[in-house]
Amino acid sequence: MLAAQQVNRRDFFDWSAHGVGATALLALLQQDNLLSAESTTAGFPNFPAKVKRAVHIFLIGGCSHLDSFDEKPELARLHGKSLNTTEKPDIFFGQVGLLRKNDWEFKSRGQCGLRISELFPHIATHADDLTVLRSMVADSANHTPALFTSNSGFGFNGFPSLGSWLSYGLGNLTDELPAYVVLPDERGGPNGGASNWSNGFLPAQHQGVVFRGGDQPVSDLFPARPIAKEADVAAREFLQTINRRHQDRVGAEPLLTARIRSYELAAKMQLSVPEASRIDGEPQHIQDSYGINNSKTADMGRRCLLARRLLERGVRFVQLYSGGPIAGSPRASWDAHESVLENHGLEAGRIDQPVGALLADLKQRGLLQDTLVIFTTEFGRTPFTQSAADQVGTGRDHNRYAFSVWMAGAGLKPGTAIGATDDIGWKAVERPIPWHDLHATVLHLFGINHEKLTFYHNGIQRRLTNVHGELVKEALA
Repeated sequence: MLAAQQVNRRDFFDWSAHGVGATALLALLQQDNLLSAESTTAGFPNFPAKVKRAVHIFLIGGCSHLDSFDEKPELARLHGKSLNTTEKPDIFFGQVGLLRKNDWEFKSRGQCGLRISELFPHIATHADDLTVLRSMVADSANHTPALFTSNSGFGFNGFPSLGSWLSYGLGNLTDELPAYVVLPDERGGPNGGASNWSNGFLPAQHQGVVFRGGDQPVSDLFPARPIAKEADVAAREFLQTINRRHQDRVGAEPLLTARIRSYELAAKMQLSVPEASRIDGEPQHIQDSYGINNSKTADMGRRCLLARRLLERGVRFVQLYSGGPIAGSPRASWDAHESVLENHGLEAGRIDQPVGALLADLKQRGLLQDTLVIFTTEFGRTPFTQSAADQVGTGRDHNRYAFSVWMAGAGLKPGTAIGATDDIGWKAVERPIPWHDLHATVLHLFGINHEKLTFYHNGIQRRLTNVHGELVKEALA
């Protein structure tokens, strides 16, 4: 066994970057304050937190706010009319067709009267718990930079995601599961792949850990070949014995102690991960509520139920993606260039019931009182169709000037809508909300001042909100 002084800093991080055992080791080093110079920043939370944990549901491709959470009656009156502007909009394909009305009927929901369309009938039943932000704006009309910005605050890769910052600032609520778990769509991952849940320049233990279906939700958690339980136990005991002898001989070494405990933690994870992933033990009515036995809703249903199980077992941040590859037609995402009615109808049919069930489940278990639910997409869709200037097409292009997201949970004003767009829903005109403001608000709900959660990297004191960020105070209770 190498003594601590024989391992230099670069070698240590090269060695520790591989495998679940290494992730466990880094978590323990953080827990023991052995990486204090480059890991958790002291003093968080800065003030009493409203929430302890969060689940983030992300709609890949760009969900149309005009057909979901931002009703525009003027579009119905102007349907088939020209936009009548000399401005060249920053859209992806540059085709400005005629204005098009919404494809789903809007209705007043709950006691609050929020207007939500029939695209999301199950989510709409929870209107009294939702805080809708109708004036979100994005920096880019291109998928990959827009995805990166929504996750990390920067339009290119290499920067830590929101979940990584929360892991860094607050640590975990358990030593048996990762702090940050990602549950991708069964059809594939988002543009940029793992860069969307990257730890960036933060220590490696803060990267999102991907859970997938099957017998091994986490890669490399179990040996490549079966090992008899007796042999496994004997090997662990032997390793523990020689480690203890080495420790007795050379004295206490923090690095060695952490490495010993990392094996113990990895053993815990071999039990906790399969147990947390075992959703078939849930009551049948719960499984049915999530739509697990319906082929259309099964994938998202399983992931939403798994998210609830992970949250209640101490995972700090769970991220679920709706939608996979952007390319192709029909698209396996919310990128409704060809037909909003066909595309969004299919995608909403996959997630509406499971997300509604997750909200209901969290609430009836008392978890919503200290949990934050975040429902976002990278940008919205245009009020005009993607077609020739004299045609009313069926699809909409990317719209970075305005879109809607919602949140639910502790510390928010429920049953309300913040901000507004113009009469046709093209641009935010009242309280525009960039991603930095949303990120600052999420951190605030966790008891973190976004200006104080920093990490020194390449000569700059970096933070999630860069040099920007204002709280969306209108959304706070």
